[in-house]
Amino acid sequence: MPIINRIAEFQNQIKKLRQDLHEYPELQYDVQKTTTRIISELKSYGISNITSGVGRSGVVAVIQGKSNKTGRTIGLRADMDALPLHETTGKPYASKVEGKMHACGHDGHTAMLLAAAKYLQETRNFDGEVVLIFQPAEEGGGGARAMVEDGLMDRWNIEQVYGMHNWPNVPVGAFHMCSGPIMASADRLKIEVEGKGGHAAKPHECVDTIVVMAAIIQAVQTIASRNTDPQKSIVVSLCHVNAGFTDNVIPQTGLIEGTVRTLDPAVRNMAETRLKQIVEGTAAIYGAKASLSYIRDYPVTVNHDDQTKIAAKVAKSISGADKVETDIVASMGSEDFSFMLQERPGAFVFVGNGNSAALHHPDYDFNDELIPIGASYWAKLVEEILPA
Repeated sequence: MPIINRIAEFQNQIKKLRQDLHEYPELQYDVQKTTTRIISELKSYGISNITSGVGRSGVVAVIQGKSNKTGRTIGLRADMDALPLHETTGKPYASKVEGKMHACGHDGHTAMLLAAAKYLQETRNFDGEVVLIFQPAEEGGGGARAMVEDGLMDRWNIEQVYGMHNWPNVPVGAFHMCSGPIMASADRLKIEVEGKGGHAAKPHECVDTIVVMAAIIQAVQTIASRNTDPQKSIVVSLCHVNAGFTDNVIPQTGLIEGTVRTLDPAVRNMAETRLKQIVEGTAAIYGAKASLSYIRDYPVTVNHDDQTKIAAKVAKSISGADKVETDIVASMGSEDFSFMLQERPGAFVFVGNGNSAALHHPDYDFNDELIPIGASYWAKLVEEILPA
C-alpha cells in the first residue's frame, strides 16, 4: 500500500496523540481541551495562521504552498467531538471521563488531519493554500452549520471542501464513495398527544391517550410503505414514547419522538406533510388532539461528480483500484458535513476501519492502522488538486 513514507515515519507519534485524545473525550461545542491540544500540535509543526472560536469552538488553520500563482484554496475537514456513552473497550487508553467516549472515531479523524498537516507544512509541495478545518459538534449539534454561518467558506476563500469518515467492518484502507447522495438527511419529530385522562376502570369516560398514540405509531409507518415510491429511500423511526405514571390511571397526555431519514428533497417534503396529516387526523378520529413539531436538522450529504472522481483517483493511488468502490449504496445515517457541501463542491468518503464494533457502540475503537492511510489520502489530495 503506497502510503507516504514520511507520514509512516511519524505514525507512532500521531498514534500516541490519537490515544491521548481518546482518553479525554468532549461533547459537542465544549471541546476546549481538544482544541488546545490541536493548536499546540499545529504550532509545533510551524503552522502559525490559526484561528480558534470559529462556529463557537472550531479551529481553522492555513498552510501556504511553496507558491500561490493560482490563488486556489481547498478545505479539509475533521470532526472533534465525542458521544455521551460509557466506554467498555477496556483499552489502556480508554476514556477517563465517565459517560463520554469517542465512539465514532472523531479522535482518529482529528489525528489523521494533524498527520497530514505535519507533512504538508514540511513539504509544501503544492500551489495555493490548504485550510484545515477542525469542527466541533458533529454529533447532533450542527457544528458544520455553525462554522458555515460564521463565514468559513468566504473568510478563507475555500473553493472546494473534502471530508472523510472511518467505516467499521470494511477492510482497513479500503475506500467507499459515490457521486450524488451518500448520506441521508436527518430530521427530528416530536408528537404531543392529549386525550382525556381518568380512572382505568372507566375507559368509557375517557379519551385514552395510549390508544391514540398506538394508532399514530402504526399509521405513521404507512408513509414508508404506502406513500413513498418503492424505488426511493426513507426511514421513519419512532424511538421514544412516554405516557402515564401508574398502572390504574389513563393518562391525559403523551409524547412520541423520532427521526425521519431521506435521500431526496421531494420525499423529505412529502414525509413532513403526511406526518402532520396522519398525526392530527388520527387523533381527531379518537376525539383527541395531537400536534407535530418537525425540525429539519441535517440535509442530505451530496457528493459532487468532479470532486468524487478526484477523490477516487487519489484513493486508488494509495490503496489500489481493487480497494476503492465508487458506486456504493448511500447510507441512511447522516452527516453535518452536508452543510459544507451545500456551500462548495467537494466529496465525502468512507475509509475502512477493519473488523470493529459499530459506530456509536460502547465497544468501538478507531483503528490506528488507518492514520497513515488517511493522512496520505489528505496529502495526495492536496497535491493532486493544487499541483506545484
